[in-house]
Amino acid sequence: MGTGLVAVVLIFSIPIIAIISDHQIKSTKLKNSMIKEQLELEKLKQENFILETEKMKLELEQMRLDYSREDSKLTL
Repeated sequence: MGTGLVAVVLIFSIPIIAIISDHQIKSTKLKNSMIKEQLELEKLKQENFILETEKMKLELEQMRLDYSREDSKLTL
């Protein structure tokens, strides 16, 4: 009786372990994909920040030039 029970448990444990392993592999792949997408999003955010900063620098420089032109017109 005991040997038969052990044999049945061993037979059914193999597919269960395979299912659990497959689930863990799929879960790990999904997490990996999510991390890659988050990394790409962070790269895009960083590029956007740099572009906006450069744009603001250019706008500030334009404002300075406009102000200096107005100031020079006033002194004449």
